[in-house]
Amino acid sequence: MSDGMIPSGWDVLDASHEALRTAVRAVPADGWQLPTPCACWTVAQVFQHAVGDQIGCAAALTGEPGPAFDPFDPSGEMEGVAPEAFLEDALARAALAWAGVDRDAAEVPTPVPPHRMSPWSGSAACGLDAAVHAWDIAVATGRPSPLTPRLARLLLGIAREIVEPLRPYGAYGAALAPEQGDDDVAVLLRYLGRDPRWIAPQAPRSPGGE
Repeated sequence: MSDGMIPSGWDVLDASHEALRTAVRAVPADGWQLPTPCACWTVAQVFQHAVGDQIGCAAALTGEPGPAFDPFDPSGEMEGVAPEAFLEDALARAALAWAGVDRDAAEVPTPVPPHRMSPWSGSAACGLDAAVHAWDIAVATGRPSPLTPRLARLLLGIAREIVEPLRPYGAYGAALAPEQGDDDVAVLLRYLGRDPRWIAPQAPRSPGGE
């Protein structure tokens, strides 16, 4: 956990928040409009979506207002936005909300189906969203994957609980077939409909070969 950041007390969620934080901090100033593994979305749009989802997870627990924008229709406009501050506000809201959850509660409200989960599953579902978009942003900007094998194994468990009902709505693509040699991170990504070997498409060369 980075110094000064608010922990939720839920290991999977905190590790996923740190992965997203790491990915966002590494985005270069000219990297926000790069394409990502999320079809038709730029780095900026994935970032805005991820921020909105963390605010939504917090709002489901606390009853406070959700994001002031539609996370599923992000603008991609970054003018006047301080990315790290924008992100930290959302992560702090989510972390504080989950820190206040009774670990012995039978269920807690969540923004994704089935809309009520055990505290561990709910916190891990919130983490899954942060972690997969951390990967999207990292690979889009040419950075190493921020996912560790241990985190991927834990996230795969919650993914298998919640992802299938979400696929018809486009939240996740169809699962990709596993391949020989896949590690834990690749297994998770393929299950979420992502190619672990995804590389950003090259910009077209000018006629002069520049």
